[in-house]
Amino acid sequence: MGKTGSVEWVQIKNRKGKVRLVPAGESKYKKPGPCQRYDSKGAVRRRMRRKKSSILGVKRH
Repeated sequence: MGKTGSVEWVQIKNRKGKVRLVPAGESKYKKPGPCQRYDSKGAVRRRMRRKKSSILGVKRH
């Protein structure tokens, strides 16, 4: 486990326009839902690109 406060949080705007926090490592990509899990070839898609407009930046204290 990491030390307290070692995770850098990034603010993300969700579909309804509300702001939520995700770890910085997950800020560029999102996990697809059940209907978007498979691409046209049938391979499992594990990460989907997140829109640049939904990334608001690093959380400030």
